[in-house]
Amino acid sequence: MPFAYYAKLSPSRQRIYRKSDAIETLGIPPGLSLGGAIGAIADALRREHRISTQGSCQSLVDALVKGYRVPAVRVKVLLRRPADGSGELHGLYEPEDDGTRACITLWMRTAQKEQVVAFKTFLRTLIHEVCHHLDYELFALEETFHTEGFYKRESTLVSALLSQFTALSERSIQSGAP
Repeated sequence: MPFAYYAKLSPSRQRIYRKSDAIETLGIPPGLSLGGAIGAIADALRREHRISTQGSCQSLVDALVKGYRVPAVRVKVLLRRPADGSGELHGLYEPEDDGTRACITLWMRTAQKEQVVAFKTFLRTLIHEVCHHLDYELFALEETFHTEGFYKRESTLVSALLSQFTALSERSIQSGAP
C-alpha cells in the first residue's frame, strides 16, 4: 500500500517508488562482524564525545559500504539538532555531487533539551541515512523515497546489527571481560 504522496508522483517517479517498495530486506554483507563497531558508537554516545561518535560511525559505515561494494560516504556528527516550527532534523543524506563524496550528517543532541540522543534512536537514524545511500549506489534507484520497503530494509539492517552487538555483549559478560 503506497503512502499518500505516491498519487502525486509522476508515472516515472511512481515506477521508482514501486521498485524501492519491492525491496524489503537488507542484511549485513557476508563475513562482517560489526558488534564491536556498534559497541563503539554506544560507548562514544554514553561518554557524550562527538569526535569519538563520528569516528565510530565512520568506521561502521566504511565497513558496510565496503561490504556492499558501493562508493564511500562521509559521516559528520554535529552537536545539536537543527529545529524549526515543524520539528527537529535527525539526519541528512546528501548524495554525491560533481565529484564531491556523498555525506551523512547526524546530530547527537536533541534541539530542545540538548540531551544526548538515545543509542538505538541514533543508530536507526544512521542506518536510515545509509539506506538512502544504498538506494542510489546498491539498488541503482534514480531517487530515494520513504516507502514501506525502505523502512523494512532499514529495520532489517538495524535488527541484524543489534543482534551482533547483543551477541558480542553476551559473550563478553560470559567471559568476564569488561
